[in-house]
Amino acid sequence: MVSPSTGAGDEVAALAAELGPLARRGVSLGALTTYRVGGPAALFAEPADEADLAALRRGLARHPVPVLVVGKGSNLLVADAGFCGLAVHLTGAFEAVELPGPDDPPTVAAGGAVGLPVLARRAVEAGLTGFEWAVGVPGSVGGAVRMNAGGHGSDTASSLTRCALFDLAGSEDGPGEIDPAALHLAYRSSSLTATQVVVWAEFGLQRGDPVAGRAAIAEVVRWRREHQPGGSNAGSVFTNPPDDAAGRLVEAAGLKGHRLGTAQVSTKHANFIQADDGGSADDVARLIDFVAAAVEERLGVVLRPEVQMVGFDGASRAVTR
Repeated sequence: MVSPSTGAGDEVAALAAELGPLARRGVSLGALTTYRVGGPAALFAEPADEADLAALRRGLARHPVPVLVVGKGSNLLVADAGFCGLAVHLTGAFEAVELPGPDDPPTVAAGGAVGLPVLARRAVEAGLTGFEWAVGVPGSVGGAVRMNAGGHGSDTASSLTRCALFDLAGSEDGPGEIDPAALHLAYRSSSLTATQVVVWAEFGLQRGDPVAGRAAIAEVVRWRREHQPGGSNAGSVFTNPPDDAAGRLVEAAGLKGHRLGTAQVSTKHANFIQADDGGSADDVARLIDFVAAAVEERLGVVLRPEVQMVGFDGASRAVTR
């Protein structure tokens, strides 16, 4: 978590002046998240290619401010006060997908901004299998690498073969390919830093039957609709402790349906917290803290938030997205 007191307003203003039309002031970040609540970024940029990323890197070298890379916002909660630094949202060339020909190895490459459901469906239509699980994760390829997203018995690490990073705090103007082993991918975590942008990733899959793939995708979608709530939420709030489920623990602590202001623990799945339309991100954060404290007090289990929480006071209590 990045505290709103971290950045210097003068540095943000100087960086904005240097970046010119590449960056905008006061863009709402809440609107870019699945919670649909939260404040603006002091500075916001949508790089469309590596040249734009290089310009951001050069500007940050002269005017360092906190950096937040925003994917699809499916695991992100931004404080009502907003974020004091530079928010980076990939677009343009980073939305490209490369599918194999009939005689090529069964791999698919995608830019960091590509949505996982889009990639899952395109892979199936190209006669590939092994990525159907991702249709149920409303995040980006970059976000999936950063947090080792997963579900339905698989995860990003199981098929990631190559990827490239652009370090906005680095010394090079281009991306560098990295061995996935160096990312230390683990359960909903990696070693990526806040300034490292996933520009593309490659996944090794298998040849499959599109008809069977479509059926597998339909089953993932059906299961999620049956077992998980809709509305404004960021999916699972807490990671599962070893040999247990966070949702079971929250429900066992008597917190299913518990409300705090404009935020409520879902009555359908206790590891989801939903925000009211027009609600407060700060209410969501307070409810996350309340639930974690109550589960520890009543059941003796420490729950670890999976949601990245940005702009709130205090030390980080969340993993990166």
